[in-house]
Amino acid sequence: MPAINPAPEVDPAAPSAPDSLRAVETGFVQAASLRELEEKRALMVRVGRKQIALFATEKGVYACNNRCPHEGYPLKEGSMSDGCVLTCNWHNWKFDLESGETLIGGDKLRRYPVQIRGDEVWLDVTDPPAAKRAAAAMAALRETFVNIDRRMEYDRLAREIARLQRSQGDPLDAVRAAIDWTHERFEYGTTHAVPAAADWLTLRAGSTDGEAARLVPLVEIAGHFAWDSLRQPVYVFPKTRKSYDEGAFLEAIEREDEDEAIALLRGALELGLGYRDLERPLATAALAHYADFGHSLIYVAKTGELIAQLGRKVQEPLLLMLVRSLVNAYREDLIPEFRGYHGALADWAPGKSGAAGPAVEDLTQRSVKQVLTAVSQSAADPEDLWSALFGASAWNLAHFDAERETLVEVSVAQSVGWLDFTHAVTFGNAVRTICEKHSELWPQGLLQMGCFVGRNAADVDGAQDLSAWRIPDAEAFFRTSIEKLFDHGQFEYIVSSHLLKTFMAAREEYLRAPEAPWAGDLLSGVNRFLNTPIKRKHALRIALQSLEFVAAED
Repeated sequence: MPAINPAPEVDPAAPSAPDSLRAVETGFVQAASLRELEEKRALMVRVGRKQIALFATEKGVYACNNRCPHEGYPLKEGSMSDGCVLTCNWHNWKFDLESGETLIGGDKLRRYPVQIRGDEVWLDVTDPPAAKRAAAAMAALRETFVNIDRRMEYDRLAREIARLQRSQGDPLDAVRAAIDWTHERFEYGTTHAVPAAADWLTLRAGSTDGEAARLVPLVEIAGHFAWDSLRQPVYVFPKTRKSYDEGAFLEAIEREDEDEAIALLRGALELGLGYRDLERPLATAALAHYADFGHSLIYVAKTGELIAQLGRKVQEPLLLMLVRSLVNAYREDLIPEFRGYHGALADWAPGKSGAAGPAVEDLTQRSVKQVLTAVSQSAADPEDLWSALFGASAWNLAHFDAERETLVEVSVAQSVGWLDFTHAVTFGNAVRTICEKHSELWPQGLLQMGCFVGRNAADVDGAQDLSAWRIPDAEAFFRTSIEKLFDHGQFEYIVSSHLLKTFMAAREEYLRAPEAPWAGDLLSGVNRFLNTPIKRKHALRIALQSLEFVAAED
């Protein structure tokens, strides 16, 4: 519920601790007159920077933070009932001052020990040690994830992580914990939450814009994991371990045998193997098919990044999620549109150094079959082929016919949008990242890039006017785009993660090769994507498609 009005300013005439003690932050301090408190029933006093509410109840005198832990409204203006149950009248949060429990709401209310010395009320305003405050923040954060059985609490996630960050604890522990608490709630394994987390942490590491800019990525990561697991049951991973064998591991994934694949993964982890040791077979499994529209390889690459950023503590849950996703991945090379992939792979001709490969214009506005043939029969080095294919992907993104996203009378197969086009860029980035380390996978990676290029050819406008989207200053574009990402305004995590992942992949590739012939198209395409409204709900289109589908059943 939104706040109905701003929190009132503190009355400067409100009672305070004696002048000599106002700045005291440790130990008991004299706070107020007991007689005055009993007359007024509630007082607000200031001790240093603290605002403390005092209440005289039938069970005794209690003191708590005057600011409601929900949105900061003054609890001194609250209502007291049932002995010592305090209600914040702004949003009906209720706190039992005797037990310290939050009865309605979420966050914990800080209370202060009270001593009555004659007619004086004394308070212990000692702040807990940083380690204790960090532990309390983590415990409270855990409660928000327990609540994902019922609801999403983005605001509370933000507050608890802010408390952790300000307690001088390791704020990355919030991300590590979010992964641990949710990884068994993903029925089909890894989602966009993982690559988005890796990219958010990269942005955070490079941020110098203060506490808020360092908090946003952590909250977005935790929120994404919470959202993707919201009201989901626990899908327990098998506990069996088997002696690790790479061939058996790949065969289990190919057979879609999760129990066997997980048992072999656990065997590898038991041997002390980690992501670096397993990256090659994981990438091999991801590229064994044009899998999950390229997501599988992206997930492999970004899982590795995230483990490197967060450490071995997250390795097991992230690898479990990744293997589950590989087992369950769609195999789109088996559908008619991409059946030529395996033939092209069988016809692959080894590249010859220095040989000319296809130019970008030789690959754009061509069918999947034509692109696969051009790639498989090229004599160019894999790196040169990658550049041509990535350039074609950048050209497609820049020339996407955005009207296609708004069409109503189209079939399910013809439904296309911005998010479909962005995958070619993020997948191309993953291909280079993985295949530079595991060169034997270049053929699969390049041909699957060709699948993207050919597939997207039907939905581009070659006459697209890009003059308004050209980027004269890349550094300024990156800076302003990052500012927008930190306040992206997108409710759907699927959208915000695509904005983030596409930008990060494009920035990485541009900075590697700012003089590449495709650099201008890449930045123009990303600029269009970041600044064009995305239609995410197609009520009439789905209604028409459903009616057509049902009619065909008669």
